[in-house]
Amino acid sequence: MLDIFPLVLFLPLLGFLHNSFLRNKIPHRFAGAIGTLAVFLPFCITLLAFNEFRPMERTAPHIVSLFPWIHVGNFQVDFAYQIDQLSFYMTLIITGIGTLIHLYSMGYMKGEEGYTRFFAYLNLFVFSMLNLVLSDNLVLTFLGWEGVGLCSYLLIGFEYEKTSAANAGMKAFILNRIGDVGFIIGTGFLFWLTGSLRYMEIAASIPEISGFVAYADLIAIFFFIAAMGKSAQVPLYVWLPDAMAGPTPVSALIHAATMVTAGIFLIARLNIVFLAAPHTSLFIACIGAFTALFAASIGTLQNDIKKILAYSTVSQLGFMFLAMGVGSYVAGLFHLMTHAFFKALLFLGAGSVIHALHHEQNIRKMGGLFGKIKITAVTFLIGTVAIAGIPPFSGFFSKDLILEKAYQYPVYGPILWTVGIAAAFFTAFYMFRLVFVVFFGKDRTETHGKPIHESGWTITFPLVILAIGAVVTGFLQTPHFFLNIHSLETYFEPVLFPGKTFATSHQWNIQLTEITEAHAMGMAGFSVLIALIGILIAYVLYAIKSSEILEEHTGFRKILFHKYYIDEIYGILFVKPFETISNGIGFLFDRHVIDRFFVSIGRGMSGLGGLLRRLQTGFVGDYALYVTIGSFFIIIYLLVKGV
Repeated sequence: MLDIFPLVLFLPLLGFLHNSFLRNKIPHRFAGAIGTLAVFLPFCITLLAFNEFRPMERTAPHIVSLFPWIHVGNFQVDFAYQIDQLSFYMTLIITGIGTLIHLYSMGYMKGEEGYTRFFAYLNLFVFSMLNLVLSDNLVLTFLGWEGVGLCSYLLIGFEYEKTSAANAGMKAFILNRIGDVGFIIGTGFLFWLTGSLRYMEIAASIPEISGFVAYADLIAIFFFIAAMGKSAQVPLYVWLPDAMAGPTPVSALIHAATMVTAGIFLIARLNIVFLAAPHTSLFIACIGAFTALFAASIGTLQNDIKKILAYSTVSQLGFMFLAMGVGSYVAGLFHLMTHAFFKALLFLGAGSVIHALHHEQNIRKMGGLFGKIKITAVTFLIGTVAIAGIPPFSGFFSKDLILEKAYQYPVYGPILWTVGIAAAFFTAFYMFRLVFVVFFGKDRTETHGKPIHESGWTITFPLVILAIGAVVTGFLQTPHFFLNIHSLETYFEPVLFPGKTFATSHQWNIQLTEITEAHAMGMAGFSVLIALIGILIAYVLYAIKSSEILEEHTGFRKILFHKYYIDEIYGILFVKPFETISNGIGFLFDRHVIDRFFVSIGRGMSGLGGLLRRLQTGFVGDYALYVTIGSFFIIIYLLVKGV
């Protein structure tokens, strides 16, 4: 099974090629079916290969090398893929969630212009992300890294005739280039130190480099910059809310299964580097905690249903980075899985609401929808309870594990835990604000006589499956709950063991403070209590006092409503100066260098033509004189050469 595993990667590529080159020759329904099948089959292959990834049976990665790619001196890179517990875990998420999003898109995008092109882009997106997580070297990972960046640009700006969509796609593309610079520099440093870009060889050679610790923090910070861009952390997060300009299935794919998880994966894959960089790791934890609270506070007063979910994604990614920063890679990857399910559920549920209300996204124009679209409402409520961290739903288990590990971090743990608890409070508050405003209370819909009805099965079926996942994935940490896996710690041990061993041997390993089981249970209970208080406040303000949502925002509420004016600040500090400098350089360089150069060439040729034109007199005697003069110079040349 492992030898045919590359089919997982190339089936989505075939789907992309098919729908790209035959888009005008096949019916739309076939394009959607082929695109969905191109992701569903890899999911099936991944499930069948599961037994070969059990940690008790396989500790060494399986490498599938397709062909040599770049061989220049000591620099050698093959088109090769590394199949281990981490890449399998990510593949399962990408193909599983991706299949449901593709199926959902068949109903959601029905009748839309560019239907076949849309599925081609989705397949390319999945291919790029699979290439990123399966590659066995940083160069091939970077190929997938750039691929998801390109696909995000294509899909966010899918409706390119809309200025907002085109601008949002460009914004995502440009901001991610900042992160890409960090990726390239970090890769260069690693190659300089280790002489290889293959993950296995990097992990094997780092313990042998006596001076690696001097460079570890520098290398780690560059790779974290890359992760900040792709996974939308402060200050490079501003592209993600604007990405809502794309169709809703795109939002679900970006936020749940593909692009934004790339940064988390990169840190997990290079864990041996980050474990040797304690200062950078602490910085990552601080940025993650701050981002979680910062984005959650913004979400409290947004009114676009998709942008509320976008800020929740930024916040939840902050929790994952908090886990990575305190050295609990398992907790971060666990939350990545649970978040993939409930966030895909929430986005697709929001899409079902938008579909039912004929493309309305403003929650102030919604209300009383629970009885009209019950499947959507119930499944959306399940996703909301999960993200709020209420047991026994999945978000409780993964978020609680992150907060517990953050609290155990030496010295700064209680501060990180407090910030995380505050973010959890705001999360519960703004998500239930969304539920109470949209599904309960007074009907404020403006459908102009158009009926409101539940979406078709291609939309509701994925919602039901994701709702089940939003419950059961929380028990992945329970021993033997899922296919006889002892626990996620045991499952990921082969991937994380080399880094932990290396860090421990050099006394860099973070020694988390031990806490009793009663203490851990108390913190978990307090976390749930905080979430319940947030839900209660949302109920009072937006279910009982429903007029609250119509009030104007003043004071600090106005600042929150305008997202701390970060976009405006970036516009003043970066965008406007860059445009001014670019326009100035364009004016000076284009006018006085480029234009003058070509104008001078034109004038020179015109002048030369004028001179040559004078030789055309029309008199035979003049032409005979030219021949005589020419012959004279030829004879002189021949005499000088001695011919």
